[in-house]
Amino acid sequence: MTGPADDHARAARRHDADLVARVAANDPGSLAELYDRYSRPVYSYLHRVCGDPRTAEELLQEVFFRVWRQATTFDGSRGAFVSWVMSIAHNLAIDEVRRLGRRPRTGTDDPERVLSQIVDRDPPPDEMAWLGDLRRQMREAVDQIPAAQRDVIELAYFSGLTQREISQRLGIPMGTVKTRTRLGLLRLRERLDPTLGDLYSPSETPCE
Repeated sequence: MTGPADDHARAARRHDADLVARVAANDPGSLAELYDRYSRPVYSYLHRVCGDPRTAEELLQEVFFRVWRQATTFDGSRGAFVSWVMSIAHNLAIDEVRRLGRRPRTGTDDPERVLSQIVDRDPPPDEMAWLGDLRRQMREAVDQIPAAQRDVIELAYFSGLTQREISQRLGIPMGTVKTRTRLGLLRLRERLDPTLGDLYSPSETPCE
């Protein structure tokens, strides 16, 4: 027998799955909604693992960039979106602390357990302010990239097409594909946060 809480959880899970499906269909508004729902707990988890707010900020951007690129791989029948996004966050955070030659902070090996400890707490005012600003940047970034640049980026990073395949699909020269990809990635990086360095380096564009 189930109660209202179980019904609410199932409804939320279905809604998240619908949002991911729309992200897979290249809907940036649905990505922004997922970001609004989960950026705070994901950031809090990243901060717990890394122990550094700047690193957590950078990894948070990368988590949702991967959600955008990998939405087609999400299978709602195998688990909830929150489990999927937290596993992305966990793997990125562990890789980062190891790269820096540090140990993950204790008690962070189970991201869903940590999440359950985070979701009900009220974040401090400075964290709320920062996350609110980051949400605004995310919306502006996905909304304001020119359509021609966005199309090329989605085909390269989301659909996994090579530059030659994109050229054939869109009927434009290879040089135009390269230019639009580079400009689009630079614009996205600049709009999200000029301090993120080479997180979304244009050199990572798929080649022939």
